[in-house]
Amino acid sequence: MHAQQKIKSLLDQLNTVIVGKESQVQDCVACLLAGGHLLIEDVPGVGKTTLAHALATTFGLRFSRVQFTADLMPSDLMGVSVYERGKESFVFHRGPVFTQVLLADEINRASPKTQSALLEAMEERQVSVEGETHALPQPFFVIATQNPHDQLGTFALPESQLDRFLMRISLGYPDRHAERQLLCGHDRRDMLEHLLPQLSLSELEQLQGLVLAVHASDALLNYVQDLITATRSGRWFLQGLSPRAGIALMRAAKAQALICGRDYVAPDDVQAILPQTVAHRLVPIGDAGLGAVEQVRAMLEATPLP
Repeated sequence: MHAQQKIKSLLDQLNTVIVGKESQVQDCVACLLAGGHLLIEDVPGVGKTTLAHALATTFGLRFSRVQFTADLMPSDLMGVSVYERGKESFVFHRGPVFTQVLLADEINRASPKTQSALLEAMEERQVSVEGETHALPQPFFVIATQNPHDQLGTFALPESQLDRFLMRISLGYPDRHAERQLLCGHDRRDMLEHLLPQLSLSELEQLQGLVLAVHASDALLNYVQDLITATRSGRWFLQGLSPRAGIALMRAAKAQALICGRDYVAPDDVQAILPQTVAHRLVPIGDAGLGAVEQVRAMLEATPLP
């Protein structure tokens, strides 16, 4: 398997469905190659769910979609034990979480109780139901879509759950050229039926292994630690990045380097993925006057290369 050819086939197919969003599509591919979970946040109607469908199909993985609503219960996700008279015992019936790609559509429209049911699944790749632990299929990815917090009927995701998403991206509105293609063409959802898997399971595992093998020099690690320290200084954010967030940052940077055709991480890789990887984990200080993404970029510009 030639890694660059496979990655190019992934990107090319996704860009035929989601037009004019090449950088966001590359972030999605980097996130899944790094073995992380993806949060897509934006207003309704910009293609969040379509992108999630396209990602699952292109990566060639089993797929389940759950529409999160206010009355969704944890058992609707995890499954439930049902007494079967013939066996004279309770039998566990697995829920939609037992898949390789779980699309949690409009995740912030479910209650906090249901949202928290995903915490163990996202971190440990297992679920515990009625005292028994059940392993999830491997690989296991959560691709969640989220509407803005100021919309009616939404519940903010807790910090513990946001921290389990490797990346958060926003698609935004298309530019004029891309929107003309959308207006003149077919419904993008109809294209999903014709997508073909671009990876086998073994090829995906090989690519993920290549991500872990990407080299990070001491100087690069010094730069990453300087950025992590800056988030903890109190100058930019109320609380800094956790060690888990630092590990996630390095994994994302390695995936970005592999996509760019390098076997080593460059500062450009860290800078390219930093806002998407850490902004959702941070709260700017009160007098910043900036959103989390803008504050991360300001911190990035103020942190010199070692």
